[in-house]
Amino acid sequence: MGHSAENPFVIGGLSPLHSSLVPDLKTKIHCPVIAVLKPYLIVGAGSAVGGIGRYWISIQMAKRFGDQIPVGTFVANITGCFLIGLAAAFTLGNGKLQISPSVQQFLMIGLLGGYTTFSSFSLQTLGLMKNGQVGIAWANILLSVILCLTGVWAGTGIGSLLNR
Repeated sequence: MGHSAENPFVIGGLSPLHSSLVPDLKTKIHCPVIAVLKPYLIVGAGSAVGGIGRYWISIQMAKRFGDQIPVGTFVANITGCFLIGLAAAFTLGNGKLQISPSVQQFLMIGLLGGYTTFSSFSLQTLGLMKNGQVGIAWANILLSVILCLTGVWAGTGIGSLLNR
């Protein structure tokens, strides 16, 4: 889709031949609705991809370790925290990878936000407590917080080293 320098939200229109779905990049459509919705659509698309990744991880971990302990959520939170730390080191401030705000929204808010699962973590931990598995619930809380913070620390540290 084409964009113009004077208005970044101008999109390529469809060919005047309505039977054709081939974009005609010479025809421009100014659409304020798309301008308003664009960041939400970008974040939503990233969230969908991240959520699918989280679901896949959860299935793989359940196959390997069973579903009595939320290992998939645990792994998603730790790897997601590491990846968001790495992405932050490379793309924010003076990072070597300068990306557009749209790509940043897709990656950090959408994809990694949809992939990490702190709300799922909270619900599952509460479920463990309600089922009398208080020790496992507290282990999940402590290990998740400690290892997720460690993941962000390691991701930003490694990213900063590689970013030099």
